[in-house]
Amino acid sequence: MRNTRTLTRRAVLAAVSVTAVFALAACGNDSDSSGAAGSDSSASSSASAGADATAGAHNAQDTSFAQGMIPHHQQALEMAKLAADRASSAQVKDLASRIEKAQDPEIKTMSGWLTSWGEDVPTSSDSTAESMPGMDHSGSGMPGMMDGSDMDELEKASGTDFDTMFLTMMIDHHKGAVDMATTEKSKGEYRPATSMADDIVTAQTAEIAEMNKLLGKG
Repeated sequence: MRNTRTLTRRAVLAAVSVTAVFALAACGNDSDSSGAAGSDSSASSSASAGADATAGAHNAQDTSFAQGMIPHHQQALEMAKLAADRASSAQVKDLASRIEKAQDPEIKTMSGWLTSWGEDVPTSSDSTAESMPGMDHSGSGMPGMMDGSDMDELEKASGTDFDTMFLTMMIDHHKGAVDMATTEKSKGEYRPATSMADDIVTAQTAEIAEMNKLLGKG
């Protein structure tokens, strides 16, 4: 009888011990798992915060780029709109339309940046070199900008004369934009701005080649 009770007691104790071991192991795994997950989550959050901070940081060059490129783009839009009823070439009209579609959204985007930074947003009245001291056709402040007389001359032209004048002026205008964008790429800090600058260099360099070809220079 005693031997039977002893064996039964030992079996119960063994079962309890095994259950305890598994329970402790499970707790340990849960702790490690949650700890690892917490660590991964924390690291991910820190990396995300760091990326956001980098993307959000901007410097004086970024402000200068946006404040200069907005009126530069606005003047390009003014020139492009003239092509609708003055150009004789379907290719010139198509190019002008593409310029409008590309640059109008960029104006809105850059205006949004400046507003969020608490900086002045240029208006459409700033889109001639004459309205900006130090910014003339020779490019002393904003390369490629047309002065008032250039714009008047373009507005009075039509037909093939307009086509030639438009292409010649827009090539200079685009070259100025590429110069400004290249400076932003090398000195800017705000990632969306340097990315836009890269897009401007790529797109407008291709359009310069296209315009030169239309003029018979390509």
